[in-house]
This record gives sequence, structure tokens and C-alpha cells, in this order.
Amino acid sequence: MIKINENYLKLQAGYLFPEISRRVKVFQDANPNADIIKLGIGDVTLPLPPAVIEAFHHAVDEMADAKTFHGYGPDQGYPFLIEAIIANDFAARNVDIAPSEVFVSDGAKCDTGNIQEIFGIDNVIAVTDPVYPVYVDTNVMAGRTGPAENNGRYGKIIYLPCTPQNNFVPELPQQPVDIIYLCYPNNPTGAVATKEALTQWVQYARANKAIILFDAAYEAFITDPDIPHSIFEIPGAKEVAIEFRSYSKTAGFTGVRCAYTVVPQELKAYTTSGEPIAVNKIWSRRHSTKFNGVSYPVQVAAAATYTEKGRPQVRQLIDYYMENARVIRTQMEEFGYTVYGGTNAPYIWIETPDGVDSWHFFDQLLQEANVVTTPGSGFGSAGQGFIRISAFNSIENVKAAMQRINKI
Repeated sequence: MIKINENYLKLQAGYLFPEISRRVKVFQDANPNADIIKLGIGDVTLPLPPAVIEAFHHAVDEMADAKTFHGYGPDQGYPFLIEAIIANDFAARNVDIAPSEVFVSDGAKCDTGNIQEIFGIDNVIAVTDPVYPVYVDTNVMAGRTGPAENNGRYGKIIYLPCTPQNNFVPELPQQPVDIIYLCYPNNPTGAVATKEALTQWVQYARANKAIILFDAAYEAFITDPDIPHSIFEIPGAKEVAIEFRSYSKTAGFTGVRCAYTVVPQELKAYTTSGEPIAVNKIWSRRHSTKFNGVSYPVQVAAAATYTEKGRPQVRQLIDYYMENARVIRTQMEEFGYTVYGGTNAPYIWIETPDGVDSWHFFDQLLQEANVVTTPGSGFGSAGQGFIRISAFNSIENVKAAMQRINKI
């Protein structure tokens, strides 16, 4: 008799964003003439930069010629992209990264979900609350957690509350943990972590032989010069951290798919007998076994984001979305809402009026304003009483959405 992986049965009703899509579809079907503005899921709306398109076209033309055709590429990615990553994303910030430490992939979501596979099932997981759901759900699927409790939290996971009182940066856990998920600039709260805060986490990880899984997918949106863009800017971090980066939001690659993960050679995990094992070697084995690489044209397109023409074009995209964030933040504050984020990240975290339930307020905005947001409770129990508004849309739609929200 074939058996199912029963860990999947522990997952709660549905992944957050499909549930949002379901509710929007039900409303749209009942109101076919409603003009819905979507500021929920963090999907980009602007086209790819011209330099990226030009590089894409050139690479596709290469694939049409037997002399320049590319089949399977190098397991970790083409050297031309890895070299551009190191020079622009790390060396420019005085961070020393070796080519063997960079793994090109098809998305930070994939990598943050897959990375847990290389660690033992009995590791203790710590996540922030609210949290990007993939971190939790993939550990549930793997069997690293207990069942869901009444408050939506899973047994065996250590939840680290992120609230206005701690500026949405959690305090260190009171007990030892093995794997720590951190995302800064943060999704969903839009908060950032200072160098001092990240230094505390690195010191904690070193003292407890723990590993930090650092999601830096939104680092390009940082405007404060004092905020670190990489956890590897913190001394000692290469001994205890893995970092995830993405081109999805920075260069509009959500439908193109390209990202990378940095796994330092210094990073060690341990066998049950205490023998240190290089994590880079284990991730390389997993990566080459289960993944055949990002296509050549996509990697050429990603490399174009670092060129003399590509860099300012990518910056224009980021600035456009950050102007949207500014409009949302300032308008919602003028309407009387308590607002967080939106200055170093493309997400705005907003308290619901009078402590209204997050899903209730989501439904109210959908039904009365025809605006889609994201309920904070979908990111965890500490997100109850908040909604997230995404800056990824046109400025015209953002302004129209603000006018509609103001009317209710």
C-alpha cells in the first residue's frame, strides 16, 4: 500500500497567497465589473530593463547558432555571472566571496525552501513572527515540526515575535536553537536590521554552533546608508550564515527566474558525533543532484543588470517602486493609520483600525474599495491586527487605491 507523506497533512488550510487569489476570484466572479487593484502579492509590474532585454535577445540568438549554442551549463552557474555578482554585490561592499561559494538558482523562494533538506531532522528551528510562510511550511513538510496549534503556530518551532515594541527585529531566543531564519529588509513588515542587531545574531550563532539562513532578497531597496546589505558585512558571519539573493524584485525577474545563494567555505555543520562538515560541499552535492541550472539566456540577462547601461536602469525600477511605497506610507498616515516600513523596503505594514481582524479588514478593503492587500495574520499570529500593502504596481493604480481606501 502506497503511503503519503503525512507531514503535508499538518499544513494549515492553504498557502497564504493562493488563499488570497481564491477570495479575489470569488469576489470578481460575483462582481465581474469591479475594477480590482492588486497591492497584495509582491509581483512586479514594470517591464524588464532595456539592457536586460537586449542581452536576452542576443543570448537567444546565440542559442539559434550551432557555434554559440549552450546546453547544460556549469552546476553553480556561468562564471561570467558569478564574477559579476562577486564584484558588484560583495567586493563593492568590502566583502570577500569566492566563486565556489556562489550558487545560481531559479529563485530565492526555492533556495530558502530547499536549504533545510541538507540539515538533520532533529534541528531546532527558530523563525520570526510574522514570517514569510515558506520558511515554516517547508520544515512542516520535512517533518521537523509538531502539529499546528490553535494559534496557528506549529509545535517544536521557536517563534520570535516581531512587534512595534522591538522595531520588528526579534530578541535573541532564551534557549539554544540550531537554524535561524532572518529576512531583512523584512517581508512582510518592511523593517530593517541594524549592524548592531545583526552582530548580536552572529555572536549568538557562533556561541551556539547555529546557522543563520539570511534572506536578503530586498537588499537593493535599502536607502539608509548605515544599514547592512549583506549579513557578511558582519565580522564572523561567514562562519555561521548562508545568504539568499534574488533578481525578482530588483530587476523585474519574477517571471524570468534567477537568484543565487552564497554558502561560505568556512561554514560548518556537525555530525551526531560532533565531526564538523563543510556545508558548502553538502549544498553543492544537493544542488548538482536536484537542479540542472538556470538557462544560459536568463543568466546572460541577469549579468546585464550589472553593466554600465543596466545598473542605472535597474535603479530606476527600484526608485519607481519606492516612490509608490512613499505615496502609500504618507497617504495611509494622513488617513489616520499607524504605518511601518516603506522606507527601506517595498512593503508597508499597517495596523488595522480598532484592532479589527486582519482577514476581516482584507475582505472589507476588497469588497468596499476593490483593493487587494495581504492580511498580516497570514504571516503568523504576531501579524494579527495588521495588513501588508505592496508597492509593486503602477503609480496610477497606487494613487487610485489610496483614494478608494480613504473613502471607507
